Amino acid sequence: QVQLVESGGGLVQAGGYLRLSCAASGTIVSINAMGWYRQPPGKQRELVATISRDSKINYADSVKGRFTISRDIAKKAVYLQMNSLKPEDTAVYYCNISGLLGSTRYEFRAWGQGTQVTVSS
Repeated sequence: QVQLVESGGGLVQAGGYLRLSCAASGTIVSINAMGWYRQPPGKQRELVATISRDSKINYADSVKGRFTISRDIAKKAVYLQMNSLKPEDTAVYYCNISGLLGSTRYEFRAWGQGTQVTVSS
């Protein structure tokens, strides 16, 4: 079983910054991809940023140049540095990790519980 614990959300003024963290627990033997998604109020969940096993990074156009995704494989953690925040960045942010679990190398994809980011104008 894999659990993801997120931290770092909060309330910030426009132009400010936040850093989200997500750490996984469980017998993870291999990580394929790690990423962040968000769900704005009244909207569907959308991709923010992902980083693949071979370090390829993908950002949503709306966050390019402002957000930076990073990871620490040894700690089974992924981070999202969010700078120059805008009110439209307000959302619940979810981390996502996929990989192989345990001696059976069971494929998993797990989600964090979500952390609220609110950007005031």
